[in-house]
Amino acid sequence: MALAPLIAYAHVGKRFAGGHDGERITAVDDVSLDIAAGEFLAIVGASGSGKSTLLRLANRLLAPDSGRVIVEGADVRGVDPVRLRRRMGYVFQSGGLFPHMRVADNIAVTPRLLGWPAAEIAARVDELIDLVRLDRALHHDRFPHELSGGQQQRVGVARALAARPRIMLMDEPFGALDPLTRDTLGDEYRALHRRLALTTVMVT
Repeated sequence: MALAPLIAYAHVGKRFAGGHDGERITAVDDVSLDIAAGEFLAIVGASGSGKSTLLRLANRLLAPDSGRVIVEGADVRGVDPVRLRRRMGYVFQSGGLFPHMRVADNIAVTPRLLGWPAAEIAARVDELIDLVRLDRALHHDRFPHELSGGQQQRVGVARALAARPRIMLMDEPFGALDPLTRDTLGDEYRALHRRLALTTVMVT
């Protein structure tokens, strides 16, 4: 018996206002897609092709106009959106770090929202800084503006992993980096994906 997919899009459609003469623009048109647990799926397409919209439908940043999005066996429309998002990691192109927070505090955001004990949060932050290959002594207390683009993205990945999600959504995470840094971080993330048995959906 085949296992149910971890994420499933069933005939999903999404349109936005903003077309000529008041017409709505179709971003996602009747998409059906199954993503198995442990899979690494890269969605490739031109700008404006609806890639990021697909990600945002999975964590309820957007709601579909038609069809269903199923995550871990449940239609996302019936799941509290805040709880749903806290079960997923989400990485943005720019890192999306809070500029007024140090590295450790950026990583600790979701565990604090979940009410983890302070000692557990501190240990998890240290573990993740090591996991994404930053130097704890150098980077733990730095602000985002004191980091390179590649270092900011490492912190973004660490923050997304902080609450031990099964699912990682990555919205062009390395697109703004130089090719060498992008390739290095891509290889390192794929190793983390395998090591942590993640399910990853990346758009690029």
